[in-house]
Amino acid sequence: MRHGKKVNHLGRTASHRKAMLANMASSLILHKRITTTLAKAKALRMYVEPIITKSKSDTTHSRRTVFAYLQDKEVVTILFREIAEKVANRPGGYTRIIKLNNRLGDNAEMALIELVDYNTVYGKDVEAAEEKKTTRRGRSKSAAPKAKEAKAETTEEVAPEATTEEAPAPAEPKGE
Repeated sequence: MRHGKKVNHLGRTASHRKAMLANMASSLILHKRITTTLAKAKALRMYVEPIITKSKSDTTHSRRTVFAYLQDKEVVTILFREIAEKVANRPGGYTRIIKLNNRLGDNAEMALIELVDYNTVYGKDVEAAEEKKTTRRGRSKSAAPKAKEAKAETTEEVAPEATTEEAPAPAEPKGE
């Protein structure tokens, strides 16, 4: 039975697993998204999210703790300067895992793991969807008060012009 065993060993020794996750975390922080197998992505999420949480408080102790995990000065600098600033108000859930097609060689389940705040695609779709709200009649809610004002202005201006009548143009017969 697996009671209390949360760590996926990924078929590696502890030292190999630790080194691999540190390298993958560094790549994720540098590139903001990486493609890997689904099992590694889930293990990486458990590894990198506490590190990102630790980076929210920029103290010497937290920098040293994070450096003990990542072993790369440039990555630690990027983490504390850029990423910690973006995730400052987020209470957790800094990464997103998106499943991809299986790998051709061995049919392994592949996934894309990315930092949530650095994805520009999803942010634009949400903004566009929010702007497109309409009433049940089909007009937009923001345009409803403007439409009433515009209708009142047009009725005042159209009334004097309506007194002059023009003869309707004759309809052209359709040739079959």
